[in-house]
Amino acid sequence: MAYDDILQYLGGFGRYQRRIYVLLCLPAISCAFHKLAGVFLLAAPDYRCRLPYELENASYPLPTERLTLAYPIDTLTGKFSTCNYLDANFTDDYWAGGTPAAGVRACHQWVYDRSKFESSTVTEWDMVCDRSWLRASADSLFMVGVMLGSIGFGYLSDKYGRKPIFFASLVLQVIFGVLAGIAPEFFTYTLARMVVGATTSGVFLVAYVIAMEMVGPSDRLYAGVVCMMFFSVGYMLTAGFAYFIHDWRMLQIALTVPGILFLCYWLFIPESARWLLSNGRPAEAITLIEKVARCNKVTVPPEALEKLREEDKAQQQEDTNEPKPSLLDIFKHPNLRRKAMLIFFDWFVNSLTYYGLSWNTNNLGGNPLLNFVISGAVEIPAYSFLLVTLNRWGRRTILCGCMIFAGTMLLTTMIVPASQQWLIVVLAMLGKMAITSSYGTVYVFSAEQFPTVIRNVALGASSTSARVGGILAPYFNLLGDYWQPLPLLIFGALAFVGGVLSLLLPETHNQKLPETIADGENFGKQKTVPGEAGVGGVTVSGGGADRDVERTAEELQVLRKPEPAAEGEEDGASGALKEGGENAMQKY
Repeated sequence: MAYDDILQYLGGFGRYQRRIYVLLCLPAISCAFHKLAGVFLLAAPDYRCRLPYELENASYPLPTERLTLAYPIDTLTGKFSTCNYLDANFTDDYWAGGTPAAGVRACHQWVYDRSKFESSTVTEWDMVCDRSWLRASADSLFMVGVMLGSIGFGYLSDKYGRKPIFFASLVLQVIFGVLAGIAPEFFTYTLARMVVGATTSGVFLVAYVIAMEMVGPSDRLYAGVVCMMFFSVGYMLTAGFAYFIHDWRMLQIALTVPGILFLCYWLFIPESARWLLSNGRPAEAITLIEKVARCNKVTVPPEALEKLREEDKAQQQEDTNEPKPSLLDIFKHPNLRRKAMLIFFDWFVNSLTYYGLSWNTNNLGGNPLLNFVISGAVEIPAYSFLLVTLNRWGRRTILCGCMIFAGTMLLTTMIVPASQQWLIVVLAMLGKMAITSSYGTVYVFSAEQFPTVIRNVALGASSTSARVGGILAPYFNLLGDYWQPLPLLIFGALAFVGGVLSLLLPETHNQKLPETIADGENFGKQKTVPGEAGVGGVTVSGGGADRDVERTAEELQVLRKPEPAAEGEEDGASGALKEGGENAMQKY
């Protein structure tokens, strides 16, 4: 692409790009605040029924002999019921008698253990027992907002530009973030949080796209991973806010206020040059390129700028004549359909497991704040692992290996004694680290599986599968109320199965990517040995095929590091690079 040639003249990752890149990575921290805040906003402390004689300020602990006379045993958990109490008069004679009453009554008021969580939406609105589904629904609807935001703000950023949508999202995020903190009841709180979820797509993903569109091809792998590390830093900092701020309303507002600082970005952040080019505004794009060149103290040859204008005209003509692909085209061909279903399942499982583990730290035992920090910290080595191995070991190897390892760690928690809580935490965090690596890999692997002509549409469907996993994750975590290890076992089983099934997908590392539907159908029907020049491998006869913080299409393809194409020729990776940049937000 002529624009990538321009980036080389600008120094790839020069002074100007580094400055803008760091500024655009910082909002990832704020978005992490909102995505992970539910762990503390919706924290469910230990609780028990408030007995008829107890006042509103009753303390949580009760002597064991009184527990026996006050609450029946829950047949499902084997513990004292937290949703029913014995139908007794609770007089001094009753306590002295030592015989539990036979009748049972349902609770309508509760006493909470405030030693770990002083205040949360759960304690304020009594979202326990038969209302416990409300707290799962709050997180689930937040993820619905994320999904709708990725579609809506993606479309708007393609139509009106990256910069105005980025700032519109910031304003909405601050307004509705504060509204969530002052919400008088559950419905208003959930609605406000859902809008905040939508704005995380508009803020983080649009900023991510702008950043990636300014970075040269050779630097996109590292730039993309480092941007995700900023999200992980925000992940861990959320626990710092929760440590010092114990009231959930103040916590929500405190996590929102930093977003105001980013409004000053309007003076520094430029519109995406790539978007300007794709929308018929080459003069503005060239003005921006010249500004970058002056800041970096380099010169862009006039012929390179002229080539940029010519390519812009040719691309507009091509876009006018080229028919739009349909998702249905994937399902018309058996091999392509089979690979698509496997990829959709991988995205679903990775998102379900990633968010399920991230939101489940309060249920692992031990110190919930420490668990949360560790859960965020393990993402740093997970992303670093991808930097070292992704272009060496192959995509399928890493995806399959990480998912199977994550599944094994999570399933192993089943045999750990309840007294060894530290070991359960260790295994869960190892699983979280592995699933983070596989989640990063599945972006790259999926982009390389689908043919160029339908890659954007297919990745959009894959992203939707991931959102469904995130929407369902809170309900799986709710099962921990009945049996603590159950969510981990479900996540582990699905991750293990997903890893094994990934062996059915063909390896894409060092392979020529499919460009047409026919290429996509044939890709993976024959085993290929990487290493030879040309198509990147030697075909070996044989049947059967070999083998979800997010990424722009340009970065996804650069991760392959394909062999250079001949002059005038374009391989699958560069084709995806060309088509995906302007519409990347629609995929996420």
